[in-house]
Amino acid sequence: MKYFDHAPIFKLYGGQEEWARSERVHCETIASRSRLHNWHIRPHRHSGLYQILYLHRGRAVVCLDEARHAVAGPVIVEVPQAFVHGFEFDEDCAGHVVTIAYPLLARLVQLLGPRAALPSQPVIHALERGAGAGLRDAFAHLNAHYLSQDDFRDARIEAWLTLIYARLRSRRPGAEPDGPPRARGLEHHTRFGELLEASYAAHHDVAWYADRMGMTAAHLNVITRAHAGKSPLQLIHERLALEAGRSLVYTSMTIGEISDALGFSEPAHFTRFFRKAAGESPRAFRQRAWEQGRAAARRPEGRDQAPESSAGASAPAPARA
Repeated sequence: MKYFDHAPIFKLYGGQEEWARSERVHCETIASRSRLHNWHIRPHRHSGLYQILYLHRGRAVVCLDEARHAVAGPVIVEVPQAFVHGFEFDEDCAGHVVTIAYPLLARLVQLLGPRAALPSQPVIHALERGAGAGLRDAFAHLNAHYLSQDDFRDARIEAWLTLIYARLRSRRPGAEPDGPPRARGLEHHTRFGELLEASYAAHHDVAWYADRMGMTAAHLNVITRAHAGKSPLQLIHERLALEAGRSLVYTSMTIGEISDALGFSEPAHFTRFFRKAAGESPRAFRQRAWEQGRAAARRPEGRDQAPESSAGASAPAPARA
């Protein structure tokens, strides 16, 4: 693919620091980001993130690798990690973009069963106008809960996301755009992600993962740098830090309990690791996140519910300290 190696890797389009460490899903309206970029999202890719675009109204051109697809709402586009994708929207487009971390997707697939396995290619679902009403409401509810600080926010988000994902997987056969087979390296990168998800708390070194994949550590390093822009060790540490951040924000586990759950030999080692990864101690990270959650909960009701608001809610404070 002529531009695959040059397509930038973003967490969310246009920035490197927008994906909150403790969040595993992000939801926003199409307009909230596209309007900032003149309705043109240039080709880019994600590592470890799966994206679902729901175009409720309007027309767009969807770029998937080197192919361009003209679509009109209502339509849904699913884009797995590492696929180069971009969008050219008409200015009257309306809908939502949901970005999901693979650990959460893995849990959904496990919950729903083998038929819910992730597509290996991008999928375009053309929806009948009447039949798409249920999905439109589901995306609207998902976005509203994402922006809120309601009780059981995470559970409500995951409930609507599960409903959306189940509806998509029940639409068989999916419309996978024609295109050349994906490079073998992407398959290896996906396999590494699966192994990492199952084993991150065991603190295996890069050689262990490479051995399980039947390759050298140097070859694995080439693959992850090509598809994620990072070394295998960086990805291992990021996965540990992600789980640590979620445990600090969304549970009342002590530092020692989190350290044990994540396979560290003692809390001091965990604290040093987290400080290097996050730039602050676990205690400071937790305190800052909880204070932000409390501050968000005190905002006037409805402030964050504007139809075209950019999603960026802070993590909610847990039920007890």
